[in-house]
This record gives sequence, C-alpha cells and structure tokens, in this order.
Amino acid sequence: MALKKLPPHRIVQLIFLALFLILFLMTEYRGSDRITAAVNGFFRANPLTAVSTILAEKAWNWLLMPGFVTLFLSFFLGRFFCGWICPLGTVLDLITKKIKKSAAPLLFNNSVKLWLFLPLITASLFNLNLAGLLDPIAILLRAMTFFMHPLLGDTVRGTWRGLYQVMGDNRDAIAPVYKLFSTYLLPFREALYPLAFSSALLLGVIIYLERHGERTWCRKLCPLGTLIGIVTRFSPLLRSPDDACSPCEKCVRACPSGFDRELMQKEECFFCMKCVNDCPTGKVRFYFGFQVEKGVFMERRVLLGGMFSGLVMARLLRFREPARESRLLRPPGVLTEDEFLKKCVRCGECMKVCLKSALYPAFTQAGVEGLYTPVLIPRLGYCEYNCNLCGQVCPTGAIPDLLIEEKKRQVIGKAVFDKNHCIPFARRIDCIVCEEHCPIPQKAIRSEIVTMTGFDGVKRQVKAPYVVDELCNGCGICEKVCPLEGKSGIEIFAVKDRTPLKDAAASGKAAQMAEDPYK
Repeated sequence: MALKKLPPHRIVQLIFLALFLILFLMTEYRGSDRITAAVNGFFRANPLTAVSTILAEKAWNWLLMPGFVTLFLSFFLGRFFCGWICPLGTVLDLITKKIKKSAAPLLFNNSVKLWLFLPLITASLFNLNLAGLLDPIAILLRAMTFFMHPLLGDTVRGTWRGLYQVMGDNRDAIAPVYKLFSTYLLPFREALYPLAFSSALLLGVIIYLERHGERTWCRKLCPLGTLIGIVTRFSPLLRSPDDACSPCEKCVRACPSGFDRELMQKEECFFCMKCVNDCPTGKVRFYFGFQVEKGVFMERRVLLGGMFSGLVMARLLRFREPARESRLLRPPGVLTEDEFLKKCVRCGECMKVCLKSALYPAFTQAGVEGLYTPVLIPRLGYCEYNCNLCGQVCPTGAIPDLLIEEKKRQVIGKAVFDKNHCIPFARRIDCIVCEEHCPIPQKAIRSEIVTMTGFDGVKRQVKAPYVVDELCNGCGICEKVCPLEGKSGIEIFAVKDRTPLKDAAASGKAAQMAEDPYK
C-alpha cells in the first residue's frame, strides 16, 4: 500500500512503532558509558505505570509526570494512546488482517477487564505493585528482550560463523556487513534468560485472540486500556451519530473497537477515525459537547469484588521464603526490597544493558510479588565496578541513576567464604584468584600467610583469603571467577543494611588495613 493511501492514524502508528524499535535498539551498550535515549520513555508516558507506582509509593515521582499528562489528554481525546501510540496495539493492527478469523467470536463479558484492573490498582494501594505483569508495553518489551532479540543475535551470529567457514580467505569481504549488524542491531549481551518462553507465550496468546475479533486484548482485557477508558467515559469528545446508520453499517465493519453493543462506546473507542473515513455519506463526525454516557459501566458487585480481590492479593502474594532471601541480590542502588518492588515495572531494560550478564528475571526467588524483577546471579555474571547503565534506563527510578563514584559505594551484598569448598582451606594450597579480581582499589578480599597441616600430615604455609566487610560492595566478581566447578568457594549473600560504603580514605580501619594487608 502506497504511503499516500495510508490513513493518518496508521502513519502516526508506524512512526511511534519505529520510534519504539529504535529506542529499544538504543537501550543497549554500544561502547558509550552514557545511554542518551532509551525505550523507558514509553513507560514514563504510560498512565498505568504512573498510577500504580504512585499509589504503591504513596509519594510523587516526577519521572512519571508524562503518564499523567497522557491521562489528562485522554479526557479530551479519548483512547488516542491505544489507537495511535501503543506499540502493542500497532503490532496487533498490522497482523490482524493476516490472521484467519474464527467463525465463532470469543465474547468476553465487559466486566472481565474490570476484574483484572481493579485488583491490580487496589493491590497497588496496599503496597503490592503487580501492574507491570499485565502492562501491554511491558509484555511486548519482555518478549523482545528475553526471547526475540537474543534469538535474532544467536541466529545472525551462527549464520555468520557458517559464512566465514564457507568464504575461507575471502571472509574479510563480508566483515563490514557483520560489523554493521553487531553495531546497531544485535544485542551486546549473549545470554539465555529464564522466563523467555513464558514471555513470548503471553504475547502469542494476545496475538491469538485476534482470531476472535480485532483488538480483543485491547478492548476486553488490557488494564492500561481499561484505565484510560474509565477517564474517557467522562470525556466531552462525542461522536455523531452515536449508533450505526442502518442498513449501511460500514462504520460498524470498519471499527475495531466500540460497536459491541450497537452503540458507540466512548470507553472503547480508539479514536482511529476509520468510521469517519469509511462513511459514504459523510455523516459521521466527532465534536466536543456534554452528554452522559448511556448504560452502566461498572456494577457494584464488580467494584467491591475487584477491590476485595486486590486486598487479598496484597496480603497473600507478598510471602517470600526466608531461605531464598539470603541470596536475593538486587541491582546497585536498591536500598530496601519493599521500596524496590513498589517501583519496579518489570520491563527488563536493566537486564538488557547489563554489561557482565549479571541480571536475570526472577522466577521464584522473590515470590510471586517479585516475578520478572531483576536479580543478580553472581555465578553467571557480576556487577561491573565502573558501570551504571541499569540506573540510566530504569523508567521509574526503582534502580536510581547514580554517578559512577556514588554507584561504586553501593552495597549489593557481602562476600562470605565457604571453607569447606574454598581451595586454600579445603585443599591446603594457594589460590588468590578472587583477590586478584576484586575491583575495590584497597581490595575487599585479601590474604594472609597462615600455617596449615596438609592431608599428608605436613605443616605448610598457605595464603588464606579473608573479606574486609567495610570495603566489600558485593559486586559478585569473586564468585564468578572462582575456579571451582559448580558451587563457588566464595558466595555473595544479601544484607538488610545496604547503606552505601564510606569513602575508603575516610575509614580509619580501612586505611590501616590498606597500609598492611596482612593485619
């Protein structure tokens, strides 16, 4: 279809989808210590993210001001965000014509979306913020971050390795093409993510629903659309006529959203203008006026039942197994677990930019409340001492954007030696790999010469490592580089007190130990 034949709303949709994809690719380490633009802007303009986070925090967050601006504009322009901006909505519009429709439409009761939305919002009010699990932008971004983008990277890199073998001495001819791909398109981080399949599956289910009607997810289930629809219900933006002109009904067939009950429903209209463009008589128009919406939007039992469900969720889903909490490591700058969970939107951006493959989506480590939130797994990767990218891309400030010098002093956890596994203690031989790799200038891991009796009964001097708690920030590099197979001889454990470390020069004990590392 020629560009000049595209309706205006489709052109705008494609522009925002292109912007979303470009920002997604820019939310990546490309050799610069500063990410100037990231896809987090879509979350900050997301009313569901703004409302749920503010309710959970009980405090104002200026980062989310664009979300409230979007909600304010929705009062006058209807669900324009759903019809013109939302990237998932655009994807559904682009593929819906390619999907064979089912003979029997899948009819959700109009209260189903409220049964999803009300518990989420009520739970946020009681400090349990799970809105990110069903946020449409988060759903799309997680599927891309955990499944599609890594799959693209593996496919392209595997193909190129095969081409290099086939090309032989001429392989340099295709090197510039691969450099172009790796610089702008491929993920910097090669990682296999847990929950990758479930992320893709959820997106697949939403796409599958298109068989039973256009924008079924958006109209019948989406919590973001429901929130905007509630505001839109009181909008002065009206359509004339508010029903279909029989027997034509071309507007009904063209409309992807609002004619479910033979009348135009304001809370479901995407303001896509298809009815205006397809009307053969030119009667259909939108105007500003005052009119009470017909019908009941929310029954009392739905309101009370939804709120009660949210309260129950807030009480039951906050359980965390104490044994797992000892290894629940969060990104640098996170001071308390509760505050972090109130803000985290579960978008996956921090995991995407992690330089050393340290961050992964949580499954059971933090209970249901922490599903998809980032956790640091030191045996797989570590927090780079000179990196603060995760804080730069976090849309809500759950991971604060700190200067490098400030970030270096943030406590993630503390290192602890397992003397049953650590080589110097368990085998009575020297090993200082963890000490050598410790990035702290004054060395948070040091060794001292001790006399040990070997398994042969002979006494020998061994360099025994120990941890200087006052300097350790729990970055995890020691656990990552430990040469033991399987379980490491040193592990990072979570701590309740994550107060940032003091400057080493200001710490008398640390300064004394820096002068004599064997004291």
